[in-house]
Amino acid sequence: MDFDQIINRRNTESIKWQLYGKDVLPMWVADMDFRSPEPVIEALHERVDHGVFGYGCPPNGLFEAIVSHLETRIHWTVPESDLSLISGVVTGFTHAIYSLTDPGDRVLIQTPVYGPILSAPVSAGRECVHNELIRQADGHYEVDFDDFEEKIASGVKLFILCNPHNPIGKVFSAEELARMAEICLKHGTLICSDDIHMDFVYPGKVHTPIASLAPEISEKTVTYFAPSKTFNVAGFSTSIYIAQGADMRKHLVDSMHYLLGHPNILGLHAARAAYKFGGPWLDALLVYLEKNRDLLLDFVGENLPGIRMWRPEGTYLGWLDCRELDLDVSPHEFFLNEGKIALNEGCQFGDPGEGFVRINFGCPRAMLIEGLQRMQSALEKI
Repeated sequence: MDFDQIINRRNTESIKWQLYGKDVLPMWVADMDFRSPEPVIEALHERVDHGVFGYGCPPNGLFEAIVSHLETRIHWTVPESDLSLISGVVTGFTHAIYSLTDPGDRVLIQTPVYGPILSAPVSAGRECVHNELIRQADGHYEVDFDDFEEKIASGVKLFILCNPHNPIGKVFSAEELARMAEICLKHGTLICSDDIHMDFVYPGKVHTPIASLAPEISEKTVTYFAPSKTFNVAGFSTSIYIAQGADMRKHLVDSMHYLLGHPNILGLHAARAAYKFGGPWLDALLVYLEKNRDLLLDFVGENLPGIRMWRPEGTYLGWLDCRELDLDVSPHEFFLNEGKIALNEGCQFGDPGEGFVRINFGCPRAMLIEGLQRMQSALEKI
């Protein structure tokens, strides 16, 4: 668990490290630059050494390990029978849109939001309705509940929630979630919750799955999550969804059965090892990430004039407000050209993200410092 170790990821088929030139430090896509837990690596070696591969099915103990993880980490008790596997969370919420809505139906999202959530409804031939989260003076975001209910009441069939929220780092409170769920139930709107960052919550906040609030809410909710972010095994395309309502689960299982694909056999073994034995690694990681988050916040406040940042409550992503810089180009382009650092373009998360960039601080501390110093040097050129 040496999170300070810098591992060369170039020429390893990494999207993150191969999209830009060798002179660019990539701090954009949300995979971490840490070695995965040793129990996961050992389990993969064992399975590879067997030498025969085929179509996978859940290995013994996988669902038991997931249930235990949910109980101990998230305080959510879920029967193994309510768990299903899918090849990815993005595949999952796209699957939910196709399964639970019809062409032309309205789907509500909360902007700024993770790009695939932003684009999925329109790509599926649905009408995308935006409930813009309201940025406060100190940088944190609140739900505009009047607008939320007005939009839901307009005939929205499905609400896609992102919690913890990407890119703003907000962890919705149980009270906020209950109010949104109440409005959805009142108007017959189903809920799809992307909880992929559920294990990345910092002291003072608690992750609450919206489906865990009450049986009547869980009946109308499908929740997606994965070991991919939590244990840094994104390449294995193995994710989980929970649908506790019988009707909803039948729609999800029956629809597009031959189009979704299945988690691969190595991903299944990696997931079991991660959920069963990865706890100590995750505990240490969260301590390390919290220190990275605080370093990022302090550095922005002290050394990056014109940039503002709110302390993330969850995820390992910083949402930087660069609008005061009044640049001639987007902040993404500016820092790429002048600082040789790749960040996510804010407008990828919707119009409210214009003038922002997202930075991934899930990396060795020396790498984070180097990236911030590159940003500082770029600003000194203005």
